[in-house]
Amino acid sequence: MEQPVRVAIIEDHPVVTEGVASWIRSDPGQRVRLVHTARDLAGLRNVPPPSVDVVILDLELSGELVTTQISRLVTAGYRVVAFSGHSDPVIVMETLDNGAHAYVSKEEGRDHLVEAVLAAAADRPYVTRSQARAMLADQGPARPALSEQERQALLLWFQGMSKASVGRRMSITENTVRQYISRARAKYAATGRTAPSKDALLARAIEDGVIRPGEIVPYQSFAHADRLSADRLSEDAPGR
Repeated sequence: MEQPVRVAIIEDHPVVTEGVASWIRSDPGQRVRLVHTARDLAGLRNVPPPSVDVVILDLELSGELVTTQISRLVTAGYRVVAFSGHSDPVIVMETLDNGAHAYVSKEEGRDHLVEAVLAAAADRPYVTRSQARAMLADQGPARPALSEQERQALLLWFQGMSKASVGRRMSITENTVRQYISRARAKYAATGRTAPSKDALLARAIEDGVIRPGEIVPYQSFAHADRLSADRLSEDAPGR
């Protein structure tokens, strides 16, 4: 059995902390374990990254936004899932640009928070409805043109495939996949819209309509797809 993902909650309202804790406890698979809670960022000092896999962070602590401090947490080794009542696209995009793995609004927390935490721990993209709305509403200038090969490589990578697997799927080398991803990053950097992390690059791609939020689903192997096709043909055969 896999070890549960260890999380810390940084939230200055105890009732919200208890609500999140109850969602974690009610997860049928017990895939997440709460190991620490604190009311401010100083409370993380006793739980270094090796002791916690993901930090669930309220964006407003003691009346102040802490979006600019997310990059420091990410640099220190924490994976961050933002959990906030703010819906302003500017705040959401600032949160993602500073390195948060995902943004979950407090309205959609019950449905998405545990899954967003699991995705962050596995380094998989996770896009909530509120996050997608903010990305699509962003009016950032200078949208670079990505080639179809670059788009396809990004899409498969965002769906959870390794770069080596992307190369096999596209019949190209892993090094070429890396070049496509690097070129996409370089194109964004040239327009002043840097995308240093996988999540930031996903945010940029969705902002520009290069990737649709609905396309970010776990990939299926060719073998799995062939089995599904065979099953459907068998079900449709006469006498079935």
